[in-house]
Amino acid sequence: MPTYEYSCEDCGKRVNIFFLSIKKAQEEAPRCPACGGGKLTRLISRFSTVRASSAGPDQGGDVPGLSELESGDPRSIARWMRKMSDEVGQPIEPEMEGVLDRLESGEDPEKIESEMAGPEDKPGTEGP
Repeated sequence: MPTYEYSCEDCGKRVNIFFLSIKKAQEEAPRCPACGGGKLTRLISRFSTVRASSAGPDQGGDVPGLSELESGDPRSIARWMRKMSDEVGQPIEPEMEGVLDRLESGEDPEKIESEMAGPEDKPGTEGP
């Protein structure tokens, strides 16, 4: 579930946009959540890496919580996303807060994705 950072040419704000999958991020044209504009430029976001304390200078350490994330538990996905938001100092957008709340309650990520998808994204339906 990637979050990408953009600069909006319409309102000048720097915004984060959450996509339910990498495929969606590649297929959908992002809209500015602040003004609704479509003139967005994708930015290179800040990131950090974490090493295990036992890792030497040339050894990569495990990313904390990654093994739990790979279990597929919706709660662990939400915890990991909140932790990463804290780590990079980026606030979670309101729409994403709702998704994380649903994941923390144990809802199926695919169900959440299908409910959030527009009609043009659902199989067997056509857009306007």
